[in-house]
Amino acid sequence: MSEGLLVFLAIAGLLSIILVVIIWQLASTWRAKAALVREGEYRKLGERAVASHEATQRQLDGVASQLAEVQARLVAIEKVLTVID
Repeated sequence: MSEGLLVFLAIAGLLSIILVVIIWQLASTWRAKAALVREGEYRKLGERAVASHEATQRQLDGVASQLAEVQARLVAIEKVLTVID
């Protein structure tokens, strides 16, 4: 083989290796960005779940207080009815 062909093959091999490394790094960067986006979406989902749980808990507390009030009224009505009998 001629010396010029060997130089060409060496340069082509080196460029191929550099190209593969660049593509590999770009793919790695893309995967990292996708992971960050996914984690952000999970964080938003978690925050919405917590907010929903807190709202439900507030509603449940309100219903519990109303139920306690109704029970107190029912006890008062039962006392009045037992006095009337």
